[in-house]
Amino acid sequence: QVKLVESGGGSVQAGGSLSLSCEASGFNYRRNCMGWFRQAPGKEREGVAAIPSDGRILYADSVKGRFTASKRLTISSGNATNTLYLQMTSLNPEDTAMYYCAAEAPPCDGSFEPNQYNYWGQGTQVTVSS
Repeated sequence: QVKLVESGGGSVQAGGSLSLSCEASGFNYRRNCMGWFRQAPGKEREGVAAIPSDGRILYADSVKGRFTASKRLTISSGNATNTLYLQMTSLNPEDTAMYYCAAEAPPCDGSFEPNQYNYWGQGTQVTVSS
């Protein structure tokens, strides 16, 4: 069973930093693509960072130079857990949104289109005040 669980959201003032984590389990971590998305009230869900299965990391223009995504694979007792991270710096009020991690089954190429992704976490709120 695929499971994605985000954590680490919160409130911060403009210029501050926050880190998000997403524990992903139950799928083929080598072949799936993963991504970070966000959705602000009244707006469509948008891609923030995409991680294709080849390990590249792609960023939306709006967050380039400020956000850093990474992932780490942990194997314990024969079970694999992929943890996805999003380090966010120089935050501004426009970054306020619910942030989601997502996984896309293969074949995939690291899309920023939400409808390409098959599995979603429950989301974690990020609020940036001016």
